[in-house]
Amino acid sequence: MTDVSEQAATERRTQFHSLSKAGMDWDSLPLRLFAKGNRRFWDPAAIDFSQDAEDWANLNDEQRFIATMLCAQFVGGEEAVTQDIQPFIQAMGAEGRFGDEMYLTQFLFEEAKHTQAFRLWLDAVGVKEDLHSHVEENPGYRAIFYDALPNALHRLSSDPSPANQVRASVVYNHVVEGVLALTGYHVWNAACRSNGILPGLQQLIRSIGNDERRHMAWGTFTCRRHVAADDANWQIVQDEMQRLLPHAITQIEWTTKQFDGDPFDMKLDGVMEYAGNHALRRLGAIEGARGMSVAAIDLDYSPEQLEEQFHTEDTAAAAQG
Repeated sequence: MTDVSEQAATERRTQFHSLSKAGMDWDSLPLRLFAKGNRRFWDPAAIDFSQDAEDWANLNDEQRFIATMLCAQFVGGEEAVTQDIQPFIQAMGAEGRFGDEMYLTQFLFEEAKHTQAFRLWLDAVGVKEDLHSHVEENPGYRAIFYDALPNALHRLSSDPSPANQVRASVVYNHVVEGVLALTGYHVWNAACRSNGILPGLQQLIRSIGNDERRHMAWGTFTCRRHVAADDANWQIVQDEMQRLLPHAITQIEWTTKQFDGDPFDMKLDGVMEYAGNHALRRLGAIEGARGMSVAAIDLDYSPEQLEEQFHTEDTAAAAQG
């Protein structure tokens, strides 16, 4: 009989974080986000899409094309981040940051749930055709989701250094989630609301937005933690943003060129300004960590507060029409 303990000797566990004398630091930002996620659980299968199916039947061909293209980009992105975040979880484990590891398991679950939610919506309104043309022909989308995202995240498997963690967080959190996803969700949800259509999709996007704000808070926090530890990482944040933002702009511009006018009244003229404002404020939060004590970063809730401020601003703007 094989001696399991000898077979796995190089992989032996030496301790349990949850059994240590200090216990778990529930006040640390990652575990605050974890607890908040538990309180805000939602089930995509519980959303009623019956009215959406009726609304879909009343849209014209161009409107259905636009909605299909946008949702294809959303669901493809959610699937990509579901697959690509796993090396970041392993990196947190290797670093001994069990609180972050706990939060990222919830993070991963939520990304998978977002994939489920958009696919359920597409099924409910009757979109059955292959949708790859909506993403693989978009050069900006390909550059980010086919190349930059998987390469940056999977590099952590062989080298989970702080510099590589910063690069991974910039592409995953600050470009994919912050510039593209949250901006896209905001604009598309506002268009559905102003047209009085697709209430199930509106509910879906609001729920995803709640999750994504926590994800963004963790991404900003992680960059802040590494910038506080080594000021050279601030330059890496800037370099990665400068490298990736042109691809994000290309993705948005290619998408808007696929249709004439603005049939959903999405107010596309303000998209770049909205994304740029939020990106600059998040970068400002990261820069603010320069010279800070690394120990203070875990208990500094400013990244979470910034995302809640964005939510407050968006809610107020929606109320004003």
